[in-house]
Amino acid sequence: MMNIRRHLLLASMAALALGHASAHAQDNVLRVGTDATFPPMEFVENGKRTGFDVELVEAIGKTIGKRIEWVDIDFKGLIPGLMSRRFDMAVSAIYITDERKKVVDFTDPYYAGGLVAMVKDGNTSIRKLSDLDGKKVTVQVGTKSVGFLTQNYPKVQRVEVEKNQEMFNLVDIGRADAAVTGKPAAYQYIRTRPGLRVLGEQLTTEEYGMALRKDTPELTRAVNAAIARLKADGTYAAIEKKWFSAPAAK
Repeated sequence: MMNIRRHLLLASMAALALGHASAHAQDNVLRVGTDATFPPMEFVENGKRTGFDVELVEAIGKTIGKRIEWVDIDFKGLIPGLMSRRFDMAVSAIYITDERKKVVDFTDPYYAGGLVAMVKDGNTSIRKLSDLDGKKVTVQVGTKSVGFLTQNYPKVQRVEVEKNQEMFNLVDIGRADAAVTGKPAAYQYIRTRPGLRVLGEQLTTEEYGMALRKDTPELTRAVNAAIARLKADGTYAAIEKKWFSAPAAK
């Protein structure tokens, strides 16, 4: 009987030690959810995830001593996925909003963007934002664009799609009069594929933040400290210069 108890005790101790070792290994991994369909912030090129957000998060990982493990998910699933612990942080050009701050925490703002409207080159019926009323305007499901148009442009006929690229395509082929999306993606698109133009007046000026769960304040502090350090040592500026033609407004 004593031998059986001893074997059981040793087995339990071994399992406990293995569990601690596994947990310790996970301490070195930061799982980050993203929807990599929003160039130049995050997208897939030649089978590899890349973009401003991607390079910045990888630099943050090196600064805090964690290996980044990316989790691909549709934009509308980012906040629910974070809250259900599918990943530790969500980074996907997410605007900091009061509504989102009710359920998750955000880092300090790391980039200034905003919503803009895109129309086809040669479109003379939409010259200013008020011209959007009564027009078919395409937006990505789950983004700030949906709520903003609903509240501020109720006469707009919204065409909601899953991916950013679908918005641009609908305007290109004439099935939508305009697309409303984030400024970085809009200017990236017109740089790489002519045919659309961005209206000069912005709908909003917004700030991007990295979302984290409210029960991990120490991680939020660590990421904030890493962002500050990357800005101080010039790493942030180098990444920004690579992905944007001009520095963002501070």
